[in-house]
Amino acid sequence: MALKARLFAGDQKLEAALVSDPAHIVRGAAGEHVRKIQIALVRLDGAAIKDDGIFGPRTEAAVLAFKRKRDIVNRSYQSQADGIVGKMTMAALDQEMTVLESDTRITVEGSLCRFATTPIPNFRS
Repeated sequence: MALKARLFAGDQKLEAALVSDPAHIVRGAAGEHVRKIQIALVRLDGAAIKDDGIFGPRTEAAVLAFKRKRDIVNRSYQSQADGIVGKMTMAALDQEMTVLESDTRITVEGSLCRFATTPIPNFRS
């Protein structure tokens, strides 16, 4: 199963987290894959974290908040959400980022370039 969001697509560590328990992303992890998760958390939830690629306590808290808000809990062995990016969390991040990316369009007219969530017909500045 491949990740669909442009932000995540092709990242081997994130792809692995989507399908493999040992590949979960946890506090202490670092790298470009963590930075992409941080970017997603900021864009999707407005998390007050830096996209520095370090999975520290603030990133862990942002992951926990994301999971609590969406009730992401593996009920087969958990009673509450945790701060780990595993299969269910990665799937939810990917799904929401895919929707967000598809809703964001760039409208260009001449030298005007702006971001819009819906196109504006005959837009002029």
